[in-house]
Formats: sequence, C-alpha cells, structure tokens
Amino acid sequence: MLLLFFYLFLVRILIAIHNSSFYTKVGSIAFDLGGKMKIGYFCNSTNWKNKKSYNQILKEVREIATYCDQNDWNSIWFSEHHFSHEGMEICPNPLMLSSDIAARTKNIRIGQAASVITFWNPIRVAEDIALLDQLSDGRVEAGIARGIYGREALNMNPDADMKDQAKNFRLFEETLTIIKKAWTEKYFNHSGEFYTYPSPNFEWSHDMSPPSSEFMNTDTKILEKISIVPQPVQKPHPPLWQMVDSPSSIEWAAKNGINTMMWIPTVKSLKNRFKIYQEAKSTAEKKHVEMGEGISLVRDMFIADTMEEAKEKAGEAMVRYMSWVCHWRGLGTHMNPGEELPKTEGKLDLLNYDFLHKRNMLFGTADYVIEKIEELKSELNLQNLQVWSNFPGVKHDDCMKSIKLFTEKVMPHF
Repeated sequence: MLLLFFYLFLVRILIAIHNSSFYTKVGSIAFDLGGKMKIGYFCNSTNWKNKKSYNQILKEVREIATYCDQNDWNSIWFSEHHFSHEGMEICPNPLMLSSDIAARTKNIRIGQAASVITFWNPIRVAEDIALLDQLSDGRVEAGIARGIYGREALNMNPDADMKDQAKNFRLFEETLTIIKKAWTEKYFNHSGEFYTYPSPNFEWSHDMSPPSSEFMNTDTKILEKISIVPQPVQKPHPPLWQMVDSPSSIEWAAKNGINTMMWIPTVKSLKNRFKIYQEAKSTAEKKHVEMGEGISLVRDMFIADTMEEAKEKAGEAMVRYMSWVCHWRGLGTHMNPGEELPKTEGKLDLLNYDFLHKRNMLFGTADYVIEKIEELKSELNLQNLQVWSNFPGVKHDDCMKSIKLFTEKVMPHF
C-alpha cells in the first residue's frame, strides 16, 4: 500500500512538472518548467533588385504563412512600406495581405508590424482592421506605427512629415484616439486638430433611417455622431502593438495600455528599454507588472547546419538590409550603454557581419540560437519573440529550411 501511494505521488509530480511553465535545459533535453514563449514570424516582404515577379513573392509569403499555421507558430506579421522600387520592402498594405493569409489559415494570429496609421484616414483603417478581425474570426493583432521614412511620409500624408516629429506624433495620437472610439462606441464623434467627425452641419434625413437622438439632433436634423460597420470580434478591440525605439515612445505606449515591439538593440540596451516600459506600465495600472510583459522582440534569424553555412547563405543579405536601415538610423541603436565606437570616415564603415552577429543576430546552428534565446529569457524575461529569415536576396528554399529547422529544433525548447 505504501509503495502504491509513493508511485501515485511520483506520477503527480511528473505531471505537474510537464504541465508547468518554466523550462531548463540539460544537454539536448528540454524540460518544460516555465512560461511558454509566444513565437511569431515577422514576414517583411523583400525582392532585392526585383529579380522575381510580385506574384512569386506572394506565393512564397503564402508558403511561409501556411507552414507556420500548420506547425504551431503563434503569429505572423506583415509590414507596411511604400515606393520601394529598389525591392527592399515591398508590401504597401499589410491589411490586404493579412486578409489573404486569413483565408488560407485556421489558427495562427495575424498581425501588422505595422500599419503606419499616420498615412491612413482613421475611419478607413478602423473599418479595415475591424473587417479583418471578422474575416479571421478574431485573430488580429493590430500593430501600429508613426512611420520612419521621409520619402513615404511626405508623399502619403504631408501632415505625417518626419521632419516635424511633434506634429507627426500629434497626428498619430489623434488618429489612434479616433480608431479606438470607432471600435468601442456604438456612435461616436470627434473634433481635433486634423479630423472632425461627423462633418459639421450635415443634415441627415432618410425614410428608412428613423431619427434618433443617439446620433443626431432630431430638431435640426444635423448629424452629431457616426458609427462604423462592422466592429471588431475581439472586445473591446484587437490587441494593440506599437513599434517603438525611443524612451519617450516606450513610456507613452505603456501609459496608454499599448503593447510594444522592439527590434535592433543589444540585450544590455534592451534591458533599459524593458525597464522603462515595466515601470511606466506598473504606474499606469497601479500594480506590479513583470519585466517583459506587453513587449515583443523582433530578431533576425537564420539557422543552418553550421555557423559558416548560416553566414554564407544569409549573412550578406542581412548586412545589405541593415545597411538600408542604418542609412537613416546610424549605428547608435546597435550600441551597448556607454559604448563608444571608433570614428570612421563613413558612418557605416564598421557595419559588417561580425559587428552585427555578436550584438543581435540569431544566425548559426540550432544550438547557438537556443543559447541566444535563453539569454533573452534570462536577462529580459522575454515572453514574445518574432523572427524572420526572408532577407533581401536570400533564396526562398534556404529561407524555408531555416524556418523548418527553427520549428523542429528550437521551438520545442521554448
């Protein structure tokens, strides 16, 4: 009897260990002992030097998305960029692409990283995201951004001009305010610096629309409120994510209940950013918020059988893409706190594979990538990770092999 009791007790312990949320790694064996990390694919479409037809790029994106959907990835994310005749970033409308992917998948959550809402009419983007949420049965993660490239901003909406950061932020904040009103209020109105809804002094009279004080002045027939159709499936609205980098943007997002996405910085620099978000969110919510809560990190990932093979197949493409980005950003975002780089004639002279690899790249063997992600969990309590492998110039077959290796050899550890 005592032996039976001990056996049942041992079985219960093993079940508890299996179902719990922390993990530890012993050799090549992963024991599930901790919080399950949510892993998504950051699908920034590229077509370097336009060597492929756009239709072929779409087929490749669909293959990535359907593979991830069938293999337990949590999410897939699409970016918004314009005028990229160079082929560096070629998805102009992440919501339309998200709609296409929603029709081809069943489980994976579908995010935008991001919709640049300063380029959009706020009513239109609120309607489109709500419609996407309906089409996908509530699988939308609504990523939003202010924009980063002047060529895009000035030509999409002069009020979003990146040269006037203060005005761009006011436009972003007002646009987001309108979007949230449209999602959460049956009828709403708004009067601001950039937008007024409904349009002033519009008389509404229609035999099939009974007058109601809920949305109009029944005496003057002036329309006072409007509503969007449909509203989102998710209540009060789809999760909001903001692409952030500066301390002020991180703090603002936390204070306004918005999740954040970060990308380039080193672990040491990220720790400062994570703490800013944690402290601001804790203050706003008047409770202790764990570090890492509400934050997703994007990392450049390429897995191969050897470290050298990863560099050979995707290293040049990654450096090429980062050279594109750092033309505007410089190398400051890649630096550790207090670090000073040697002065060079050109601002990107130090940018090469070795410079990037040690700072923020998940490039190499599966074991190496596991080690780097474990560092992110240990140092940052990272809970949401997005990775991407379809860099400009990488062969699609090599990209898919990298994704499959990540799925089979890395994801089970987390």
